Amino acid sequence: MKNFAKVLSMILVATTLFNACQKSQPGIALTTSTKNKQWYKNENISVMDYSKDDSYDIEINIDESEQVIDGFGGSFNELGWEAMSVLSPERKKEIIEAIFSEKGCNFNICRMPIGANDFAVDWYSLNETPGDYEMKNFSIDRDKKRLIPYIKMAMEFQPDLHVWGSPWCPPSWMKKNGYYACKATEYNDLPKDLPHNENGDTDFITDEKTQKAYALYFTEYVKAYQEQGINVYAVHVQNEPHSCQPFPSCLWSGPDLKNFVRDYLGPKFHAEEMNTEIWYGTIERPYENQWINEIDELLEDQEAMKYLTGFGFQWAGKDAIPTIHKRQPYMKMMHTETECGDGQNTWERGQYTYELLRHYFDNGANSQMHWNMILSENQISPWGWEQNSMVTVNHKTKKITFNPEYYVFKHFSHFIKPNAKKLKISGERTSELAFQNPNGELVFVTHNNANDSGTLTIKINDKLVTVDLPKNSISTFTLSKF
Repeated sequence: MKNFAKVLSMILVATTLFNACQKSQPGIALTTSTKNKQWYKNENISVMDYSKDDSYDIEINIDESEQVIDGFGGSFNELGWEAMSVLSPERKKEIIEAIFSEKGCNFNICRMPIGANDFAVDWYSLNETPGDYEMKNFSIDRDKKRLIPYIKMAMEFQPDLHVWGSPWCPPSWMKKNGYYACKATEYNDLPKDLPHNENGDTDFITDEKTQKAYALYFTEYVKAYQEQGINVYAVHVQNEPHSCQPFPSCLWSGPDLKNFVRDYLGPKFHAEEMNTEIWYGTIERPYENQWINEIDELLEDQEAMKYLTGFGFQWAGKDAIPTIHKRQPYMKMMHTETECGDGQNTWERGQYTYELLRHYFDNGANSQMHWNMILSENQISPWGWEQNSMVTVNHKTKKITFNPEYYVFKHFSHFIKPNAKKLKISGERTSELAFQNPNGELVFVTHNNANDSGTLTIKINDKLVTVDLPKNSISTFTLSKF
């Protein structure tokens, strides 16, 4: 009897040790987020050797890599800086560190507006002097109050931060309506009878002297930021060129935007020996109807294409990236802005954002941008829109809240390093993504969007990784040995 008890004890100890090894093996870690518990270490992961009779759900094809990942980021908006104005310098840095440091989201590529956007404090451009074609009154003094301090604080944690700029609107005197907006609403004083036609009109004045002045405007912007110690590595020519908005906006037809790049902006940057890239973005329309003719005309114009590095897509542009990537597989693709929600910052919206990121990665995106990184609670823009953000600040209590979309982005950006490669996955499931970092580490991200928990088994070379996933959860595991 004593021998039996001894043997049973040994078996129990061995079983315990085996299970412990299975759940805490060296070189593997699993992080999970759910609605009620965000960003925790999930012990329910195991690795075992694969044999030919073993079943699995999906397989990661280590030797079949797809696009290179350049990085992740968000947009520096004036209202983001204003949101932090009630906080002490130490607490401001707490937020910025959580977004930009390696232990946080590790954002390394970020957007900024050239002049005002819809989350600026109010309207401005970098030169509102009518007829100043030589840009004698060009100035970034307004940016020195908010955007530049915002960017420089981020650079304390990300010194090599890549910043790119896009205008929502040119100086208002360069537009046919002489106004920063396009559509009349209660939030602006635009004439109610002003005609407009999306997907066809160009609001920009396209005579030679105005287009030359606008190319100079871009050049002066890049140079002015360089003098502030901020390298603008790229510009996207126009934010949402087909959308007539009550906030800063400017309609461009496809041919007119192409001609501006080909005949003015591209040659100006070349003549000035600018290292700044030019991107055709940010496109907010699908590849259909009139947009087909516009993009086809651009892609067939080699003189215009030689100045372009990549394409930027947001909103309905998600339906254009699959076609453009297939036709231009060697050009860069960027998801330039997440869809902004209604300010409620729900977990369900975070799950939607996950699937949005997955869609862009599966269709060739090299980089992914959030929209508002930081806002005040219940922040409404000057043009009447309340939106989601990664972080909110309560101006009364000074409470800082990290919202679901912060953790959704962190599930990617914290683990996936610049120059990682997306890996091909085979199998029936559709919500998984795999990457390999430059050091060889595997990163696997998955979304269990079911209302029940589940188990997922992944084949990687001669190994099987099994993970238990809570309902409606997002998880990331890293594996350094396989």
